[in-house]
Amino acid sequence: MSPIIKTAGLTKHYQLSEDNIVKALNGIDLEIQEKEMLAILGPSGCGKSTLMHIIGLLDEPTSGKIYLDGDDVSKLTPDERAELRNKYIGFVFQSFNLLPKTSAIDNVELPLIYSGTPSSQRKQKATEALEKVGLGDRLNHRSTQLSGGQQQRVAIARALINNPRLVLADEPTGNLDSASGKEILELLKDLNSQGNTIIMVTHDQNIAKAAKRTIKMKDGLIASDIKNHK
Repeated sequence: MSPIIKTAGLTKHYQLSEDNIVKALNGIDLEIQEKEMLAILGPSGCGKSTLMHIIGLLDEPTSGKIYLDGDDVSKLTPDERAELRNKYIGFVFQSFNLLPKTSAIDNVELPLIYSGTPSSQRKQKATEALEKVGLGDRLNHRSTQLSGGQQQRVAIARALINNPRLVLADEPTGNLDSASGKEILELLKDLNSQGNTIIMVTHDQNIAKAAKRTIKMKDGLIASDIKNHK
């Protein structure tokens, strides 16, 4: 069975000026199997967020290849990347990225609007997604009326709404207190047990331990790749 994500010799360089090039990724070879729960761990500046952005088709590599389900997606146009993102990938961000004056259900519906899902189906699917993350009684609450942990649950529901093959979570507990952070980690683990492939980016060793596999990055390279004991 081919991996859901594979990278080969992946590099990403940013030309800040004529004589200043930042080498964020320096040759990443990585395979991620379907239904894995993987943590990408490392300090700020190690390349972990850059790697996630390329895996999530938010950016393209300078060189090397990235494969999604065996298909080379390294050099797609922005429109082609956007179409695949909406179909295959759900995102969870540290800052939630919710519309503040909009209800939970309307926030969750947004990806369905972009994919052209009829209005009648959108409400039903968004309701089911919010119930799945334990917010069935908060459908019409605005983001500003929800706690940080509840806002992150809305963001996770939104990430799941199109039944993505892959969920990418960038510091998903970074803006939460410890109790809410534990709840979000348990939710991600539960989603993984239901078959979702989860990739978390974090600088926190304790967060990474929640995953089944941890990749440590340093200076744009993979420093170690270990299975976590459960």
